[in-house]
Amino acid sequence: MKPSHSGGAVPAAIPAPSLNRDLGLWGAVSIVVGTIIGSGIFLVPKTMVLRTGSPEMVFFVWIFGGLLTLAGALTYAELASMYDESGGEYVYLREAYGPMFGFLYGWTQMWVAKAGSIATLATAFFYYLANFQPNLQTVFTRLPIPLGPNWAPIEVSYGQLLAMAVILGLGFLNYFGVKIGGGVQVGVTILKVGLIAVIIVVGLGSSQGAVSNLSTSIPVTGGVAAFFGALVAALWAYDGWNNVTMVAGEIRDPQRNLPRALTFGTLGVVGIYLLTNLAYFYVLPAADVSTSDRVAATMMDRILGAPGAAAVSVAAMISIFAALNGSILAGARVPFAMARDGLFFPKVATIHPKYHTPSVSIRLLSVWSALLVLTGRYDELFTYVIFASWILYAMATASVIVLRRKRPDLPRPYKTIGYPVVPILFVLVAGALIVSTLQSSPTESIKGLVLIFAGLPFYFYWKRR
Repeated sequence: MKPSHSGGAVPAAIPAPSLNRDLGLWGAVSIVVGTIIGSGIFLVPKTMVLRTGSPEMVFFVWIFGGLLTLAGALTYAELASMYDESGGEYVYLREAYGPMFGFLYGWTQMWVAKAGSIATLATAFFYYLANFQPNLQTVFTRLPIPLGPNWAPIEVSYGQLLAMAVILGLGFLNYFGVKIGGGVQVGVTILKVGLIAVIIVVGLGSSQGAVSNLSTSIPVTGGVAAFFGALVAALWAYDGWNNVTMVAGEIRDPQRNLPRALTFGTLGVVGIYLLTNLAYFYVLPAADVSTSDRVAATMMDRILGAPGAAAVSVAAMISIFAALNGSILAGARVPFAMARDGLFFPKVATIHPKYHTPSVSIRLLSVWSALLVLTGRYDELFTYVIFASWILYAMATASVIVLRRKRPDLPRPYKTIGYPVVPILFVLVAGALIVSTLQSSPTESIKGLVLIFAGLPFYFYWKRR
């Protein structure tokens, strides 16, 4: 107690609640692995072989995309060791280029990119569950609101309600502490990797397989555009490796654990993807993969029949569930970081006094993502911002070079391996992807830029305040 001017005692100031560093190395690794491996590994091999024509080229694209992802992870590892606060790219862009670029990234994540990703994952979860409960796809009501696909009235199915409930349920879970959310992430990620390992072992050990399938091919046009089309599919499957940096403020010993999580987690996923594709193409020739929307289910159905395909649906749902939990856990920290800097609704900066979580931010992201599921517009919005998001990813990676020059005084417990070649290669390939996307989808790319820059009036409003 401190004495008052009147001679009495006044209570000492109660410290404001802060985020707890309750996530260890395995929690951080599980966020990397759990948010990368979602539904992509079960879906994109078809797109990749249709673009490239052969298993050899599919493996080349997987390896190229994996090395590109690793280059980004190694670069982010240095940034994360310098800035061990929550927010991820928002923080790096803010420090390197100024608050406006950080805000535009956070604005995009909150309203479109992260929310759209969460809505997409939740919808994929109910689609897989519909294999066992077809009535989930039944429409039970129509809302006279022209926000559905092609601006039609919103059709609400039982599956959409389930997807919304899953999002809100996981948001509710993460509300009660990062230790709980992180514990769920570790457990579900271990289960997910274990089930994928079973798929790999069954495929590679099957008498239905043949090494000759690895040399099959289908006729394709090929060329640079086809390669980048396959690479975009691979990078979608690799997406999410950066999520762990968003929760840096809640990781123990972040200077050591963040670089390790980014590196080990990314390398682990590359290995899992290569082995999974080896199993696919060992059992199925290229022509069969090119006609399968769910290649893992097709492979397991060929080996074990209907029970094998059903097992894949269960594995996919668990995989998606882990990616959903990790996306909500990490994604809610970006609007929280913006609000903490005064560049978003002030209430979003609230930290729960008991659970030490960004409670308002978690609720806001969960509710908004659930509403996107209801409209069915999440996929369209997500497509729009891919182009602009890669511009921001490239800028965030380049910030390691900018900050080496701008802030050489800052301690760097970890320095990017292969600097400056590694970040420069990432930026160059990202630039090529940006140009390719602009050429192939100019309308969507421009709409994405419009969506992002629509945040500027809000930035200037909050900045004035």
